[in-house]
Formats: sequence, C-alpha cells, structure tokens
Amino acid sequence: MTTEMKRVLTIAGSDPSGGAGIQLDLQVFALHGVHGMAVPTALTVQNNTGVKRVLPAFPNTVSEQLIPLFGDLKPHIIKLGMLTTDDIVLRVANLLERFDDIPRIVDPVLRASDGSYLLERRAWNNLTTRLINGATLVTPNLDECEALVDTRDPESAAKLFLEAGAHAVLVKGGHSDGPPDDLLMTQADREPIWFKGNRSVQEPVHGTGCALSSAIAARLALGHSLVDAVAAAKTFIEQAIENSCSVGEGSRILRLTSKSGLRP
Repeated sequence: MTTEMKRVLTIAGSDPSGGAGIQLDLQVFALHGVHGMAVPTALTVQNNTGVKRVLPAFPNTVSEQLIPLFGDLKPHIIKLGMLTTDDIVLRVANLLERFDDIPRIVDPVLRASDGSYLLERRAWNNLTTRLINGATLVTPNLDECEALVDTRDPESAAKLFLEAGAHAVLVKGGHSDGPPDDLLMTQADREPIWFKGNRSVQEPVHGTGCALSSAIAARLALGHSLVDAVAAAKTFIEQAIENSCSVGEGSRILRLTSKSGLRP
C-alpha cells in the first residue's frame, strides 16, 4: 500500500539563474519530500546581478496550464509568487475562486531589488482584493508592506493585511535595519508571534523570500501547524543563508543541500 504524495503548486516567474522563482521553489519542494508542480507567469532575463527584462506569459496560457492540472493533479496547497501583470492576477483569481478549498500562500512580489516592477502597478489592488483576500497566509517584506498597506511597522501592517481578508500574515524582517525578526499574526488570534532571526551573512542573498514561502507551503501540505511550519521554514532558510555561496557576480545564492529544519 502506498501513501499519497502531497502535491504543491507554485505559480510564479522563471529565474534562469536557478536562484529564485519557480526553479528555486521546486528545489525547496523536493527537499521537503512533496511533489512540486509549476506554472510560469513570466520569463525573465536575469543573472545574479539583477533583472534585465521581464517577458510576461500570455494570461490564457497561464490559465490553460492550470485547468488540466486541477482536473488531474489537484494541489494540496498553492504558492503564488511573481504574477507580473494585472491580467494574469485576474485569470488566476478567477480560477482559484472555483477551487477555494485549496489553501494558498501569497508572496506579494512587487519589485526587483533595483526598483523595477515585477508586478505592474495597476495590478496591486487586484492582488490585494482578489488573492490576498482569503489567502491562508501572505508573506510580505517591509518594502511590500509599505507599498500595499502604507506602513513599515510590522504589527500595524499585519493588522491591515488581516483587515484586507488574509487569514494570517507573516511580515518578514529581512529589510529592517535591526535583526531580521519575523512577525506572524492570525485572524484567530491577533496577538503577534515573533520569530527571532540573526544575520549570518551581510551581503545580499538571492531568493530568500521565494524559498521561505515555499518551505512553509511544503510543511503545511505535510500537515504541520502554521506556527510550526513558519518556525521550521525560518530555520531552513537561515541555514541556507549561512551556507550561501557566490556563483558569478552579484548576490549570493542559497545552498539547499540538506533537509534543514525537517522533523518526522
């Protein structure tokens, strides 16, 4: 008798360097022992020094990939990353309304590190009202908090995302001036839960946000509680950052060489 393998779907952009995007998501899923699936929303021209160009997928191509997957390989959980255009946001939102029993994690990727848009500005409202609203978890960093809810204060931002309809919010502190502490807040209990962090590497590391949300998604698919999934995913990412390495010029890349933080 075989045990069903949990299926996790990422809907996000492609990163040809392998340091972020769907390529990194699939690496994280594999290390957690879940079956990873991926639907790309864009091709990017980039390396470790930055994003040079973004080529969005046709919105109908995104939805045409999703429909047969949901018919045969319905995911146990969905991770949403870079969605690129308003039309793609709306296509994905319309489809997910038909499958509202599937938990989703929204990593609201808005801009590249150089400030260029990875989600066009006119899509931000629909991202909030159609996908963050109803999300199992949204994982903004402080810059994304400022852009979407107009504050960098973690507790204030978390409350505003909950008011927007998210079931839970993890405000990531990697962009803070102090320790990279993360704040979790849920609709069920609006008391802040802090996850302390430390900076083992001072140089920029590529893909940390993608990997964190994917690790949480994998753990939730495996049946872990939200608090346990976040705590273990943070440990997983901190170890990957500590072991990160320089490949080419620009940002360091995560080294995902073991099931860091995994427990039976």
